Amino acid sequence: MNMTTVTKGLSKFVLRTSVALPLVLAPAVSVSVLEAVGVSASFAQANAQSEEKTRKAPSMRESAFKHLGKAQEAADAGNWQEALAALREMEAGKDKLNAYETAQMYYFYGFVNYSMERYPQAINYYKQVLAQGQENLPVALEVGTLLTIAQLYFVQEDYKQALVYLNKWFALSDDVTADKYALRAQAYHQVGESGKAMADITKAINMYEQEGKTPKENWFQLQRYFYYEDNDYKNVAKVLEKLVKYYPKGEYYKQLAGMYGELKREDDMLHMMEAAYVAGALQKEKELLNMAYLFMGAEMPYKGAKVIDKGIKEKKIERTSKNLESLAQAYQMAQELQKSIPELEAAASMSDKGDLYSRLAGIYLDLDKNEKAVSMGSKALQKGDIKRPDQLYIVLGMANANLKKYDTSLDYLKKALKDKRSEKFARQWISFVENEKNRAEQLAM
Repeated sequence: MNMTTVTKGLSKFVLRTSVALPLVLAPAVSVSVLEAVGVSASFAQANAQSEEKTRKAPSMRESAFKHLGKAQEAADAGNWQEALAALREMEAGKDKLNAYETAQMYYFYGFVNYSMERYPQAINYYKQVLAQGQENLPVALEVGTLLTIAQLYFVQEDYKQALVYLNKWFALSDDVTADKYALRAQAYHQVGESGKAMADITKAINMYEQEGKTPKENWFQLQRYFYYEDNDYKNVAKVLEKLVKYYPKGEYYKQLAGMYGELKREDDMLHMMEAAYVAGALQKEKELLNMAYLFMGAEMPYKGAKVIDKGIKEKKIERTSKNLESLAQAYQMAQELQKSIPELEAAASMSDKGDLYSRLAGIYLDLDKNEKAVSMGSKALQKGDIKRPDQLYIVLGMANANLKKYDTSLDYLKKALKDKRSEKFARQWISFVENEKNRAEQLAM
């Protein structure tokens, strides 16, 4: 049975921006990157640091504060060129600035260039912040700048450089959250370091679960991807079970059903496929037919028939001879002969072979509808290309015998004699029919 395979595609990165910047340029992450992995930050967010990592940095003087205030006012109004002009005016007196004031100036330069979507320039300015030396920067400013640069490299899709700065941030930060592990996992994945990516995304998920929180959907997706690449279907199934629980979607039902199939958990596969069907996730003809076949294989043929019948009516399953035959078979297995026969007749009329009419002849014979059996048998012979004509000859022989058409019956039964598979049975019926014919002739005398 062809089951839907686990998708391997990963979510694209989504960039969100923050519009506010505090006057004093609080050390912060200046962009929120990778919504897919749950990173959420703004220019106003600062990284809390332990007392052990605080530093004695130079203070900001009033003159520098005024320049930055002017740039801030322009930025708040969205006048980026005016903000740049204020910063250039400040930079013109750079020799009078201390290292901390210079760092804050470059930090604001970075923000303005980022806001203008000039990402390479923004990165260069943020690097100038770090170039002022650790001894001149508060820990929070250094940490925030490192993360900002890493995120901007994500925007540029330069994942190797993003990792360089992200790892520096990890080494210095006291606030490594699950979101950050998920962020780094994405970076490692992009550069092909699957082992490290798997370790980080698992760490992120475990941290959330230990806190009683639901991990992000895309975290599970990434973890599932790595397990699938390792052919670890047991763990793929476990991840998908969580996705079905926390983020119930038809696609996850189908993927989990596929994994249960790989693990030979047939009952679970059936239940999950049924859940996908109920959720409306099975829309393609192949998927719907597979669902029907699963029901039929699990001795629930009537459910299978309803799936096919509904699919045909909704034009999701094509009304072909083969599909109508499957519908008829499902009804027949469910002992619903009255529903089976019309579908099989429709299938037979559309087929270019006589086999389906041959089957119908046998069904009508069993129902003691001998004239219909003869009619269907005749249509079968007209179309030809019958797999077991000997069996049809016996059916026609029996039906004609029941109608007391003994000579016609014997003609068909003698044709069946030519096939060794039916020879014994045909001889028995020939003997019976000849006796019935003789008895009828004697009664008529």
